[in-house]
Amino acid sequence: MQRIHVIIDGRVQGVGFRYSTQVEAVRLDLTGYVRNRPNGTVEIVAEGQASAINQLLTWAHQGPPAAAVHQVEVTYGSVTGEFSQFTIER
Repeated sequence: MQRIHVIIDGRVQGVGFRYSTQVEAVRLDLTGYVRNRPNGTVEIVAEGQASAINQLLTWAHQGPPAAAVHQVEVTYGSVTGEFSQFTIER
């Protein structure tokens, strides 16, 4: 099991990034959340199997079709088990 904290920079707000991230995370059986940040970036916190985490990270480098990802910062942490599903936070 792994936990990641990801900050994604680029044209990532207003392009369906949060919704698409949730769809991908649910497909991969991950828990956590995605949200827009005031500075225009998107934040993802996800927990799950390492292979699924890696697949989400690969996907996040591109995002949905309308996105233009410029930078992805990833921090690995300890799994907390605090999430029961993957949600979009406001």
